[in-house]
Parts: sequence; C-alpha cells; structure tokens
Amino acid sequence: MTAALPRQAPPPDRPRRPAEDPRHKARRRALTLLIIVLLIGVPAGYLVISANQSRNSGKDKEEKYSATGLTPGWPSKVQRRLYQVTVPHPADDIASYETNNWKTSRLYVQFRTNPAGLDSFLQTMGARRDQLRKNEIAVGERDRKVSGWTFTGPGPWWGLTHAQKNPAPTQDVVVNLSEPERPMVFVVSRTVP
Repeated sequence: MTAALPRQAPPPDRPRRPAEDPRHKARRRALTLLIIVLLIGVPAGYLVISANQSRNSGKDKEEKYSATGLTPGWPSKVQRRLYQVTVPHPADDIASYETNNWKTSRLYVQFRTNPAGLDSFLQTMGARRDQLRKNEIAVGERDRKVSGWTFTGPGPWWGLTHAQKNPAPTQDVVVNLSEPERPMVFVVSRTVP
C-alpha cells in the first residue's frame, strides 16, 4: 500500500487564483468544443466531398470511354491539340469520337459552320478551300463504319486528305455543301503513336 503524498502549498508570494465563474467555464467549454469540431469536422467534410467528386468523375469517364460512336459535344482541348483539329466558331451539331490501339489513334469530329468558319478550319489545318475536290470522299470505308457516317445524302460532297509526316496527324476531310451557307464538315484525324 502506498501512502498518499501531502499536497504542497503554493508559494506565499503568489496570489491564489479565484474560482472560475460558471459563465467563463461554459464559454471555455464551448470554445473547446468548437475547436474539436473544426479540427475533426472540416477534414472529414472535405474527405466526403472529395470522395463524391472522385466517384462522379470516374462515372463520367467510364461513360465517355464506353461510348461506341459519335458523342454529341466538343472534343476535349487535349484531343483537339493532339489531333490538330480546330473546331471553328461559330459551330453547331458538334460530335466526336476517339479510338486508340497500339497501331493508330483516331479522332472523328463532325460540325456545321458557316463559310468563314470552313475557311478558318481549313487554314488552321494548313489547307485551302480550293484544295477540296468535288465528289472525293476522303474518309475511308473503315472509318465510315466506325463513325456511322454515310455520305449518300444530297451534295455536293467535297473532300481532301491533308497528309503530314509522323508524328503529326493526317486528316481526311469531307464537306457537304448542300447548304452553302451552312457547310457540314466531317474529319478523321489519325496519328501513329
């Protein structure tokens, strides 16, 4: 059995602390509780929000990459830069689809624009409108099957192939000028990784 040690008396030169009043005690406990909630609650809330965003991002990517054909909307900036496909402004009826394998990567893009937009698109690609050839369907049979494009509607149909040395992409372009003020453009840009 151990004996209890006697308490040491405070030094005589220090005044004794007054007893804490109940309001001060409640305020101190509330402040302590607030600090604990902030130290635990804020990081926990951040983790919950972050986990939901990450899960939603995964679902979006899964939906995007499980697509098996043209998907309405702009191709990403990275895709446009990598495949050198600049969609002009204004443009509508935009759709795109990307395929990748060990041999060749392709980006399929379609959009409707105006004559100035068509000229701008061809210029950024390094081509001119007078290089388009009437009744030339530059998009091959394989690419038509993958994209679902059928170039059988009212024309005239114009096309060109803008070949570049690897690793720069080669673009096959088909333009439907049945509405000259609203040309519809179909592009397949392919690159060899």
